[in-house]
Amino acid sequence: MASNLPQKIGQPSKNEYPTTPTDQQNTGLPNFSGSGSVKFEPDEYRHESNAVSLLNYHFVWIPKRRKKVLIGAIAERLQQIICEVCHENRWKILAMEIMPDHVHLFVNAKPSDEPSRIIRLIKGRASSYLRKEFPELLKLPTLWTPSYFVSTAGNISTEAVKNYIAQQRE
Repeated sequence: MASNLPQKIGQPSKNEYPTTPTDQQNTGLPNFSGSGSVKFEPDEYRHESNAVSLLNYHFVWIPKRRKKVLIGAIAERLQQIICEVCHENRWKILAMEIMPDHVHLFVNAKPSDEPSRIIRLIKGRASSYLRKEFPELLKLPTLWTPSYFVSTAGNISTEAVKNYIAQQRE
């Protein structure tokens, strides 16, 4: 019976996700600019010690007042922070696009991690770090609105979500 299960996905290696632009260039990993792919295939099942799952979440969130502040160095640092949080929690980034006034993140998560926790950890760390590192963001009362969009996507609609995110820049 176990032989019918999809191939097991290993633990992420230390450098599986880029944390800096230099890491991206040196490892050949994608920079999530709408092109490229990650090592993890979105229709592969995740094997944990007590569960086999395929939980892909598409998140969208915006800065307070939908201000267009996610540009240049701020956008690059936000990408690094998101990658760090995802790596630490063993979430696999399937696609990411940082637009000046919103963020798309398509991520595969463990069954024990609910979507509200995922977005809380990412938005919380990003707000804290970015507001310390970029004083111009202190003009906003908070970096993010408290709201966000999340939807699930199985292996049938995964490509549609990835294509939608990749075409955001066009």
